Amino acid sequence: MQINYIFISSGHNFFGHYGGPAGQHAIRAVSECRCVAGQGIEGDRFFGHKENYKGQITFFSWAVFEALRKAVGAPDASPSAMRRNVLIEGVDLNGLIGREFTLQGVRFAGVEECRPCAWMNEAVGPGAEAFLKGQGGLRARILSDGILRVGPAEIRLIE
Repeated sequence: MQINYIFISSGHNFFGHYGGPAGQHAIRAVSECRCVAGQGIEGDRFFGHKENYKGQITFFSWAVFEALRKAVGAPDASPSAMRRNVLIEGVDLNGLIGREFTLQGVRFAGVEECRPCAWMNEAVGPGAEAFLKGQGGLRARILSDGILRVGPAEIRLIE
């Protein structure tokens, strides 16, 4: 299992922009991020968004990203276009919905699919939203403080 990318952004480009233009906030790739229980990722747009927020951190499958680029004919699409925090390979993210797990020692609760929206068609390419239905990633709550780093990772399910 591997964390390929970690992304943060200080502002929203799509969330809350429906019917208007996309925002212009940069999304930055970082080698590590600090997860804060109940708050989110330090420096990210959803940090402290609201109590018990379902998307304190978001995960996306690297395999799905590669398949998406092929499916919509966007081989040069950037992983940052997904607007998810952590791109990871080697785990079934939908299998973590409703489960608690640790990743690099940080504890999370998988809440729900990170459902794709129409903005995906603009950010990646036409057909992206339809392709991603049922595989848009995982929204999770952060249950313990800790650091996630790009690199090898082990996931442990909490029974």
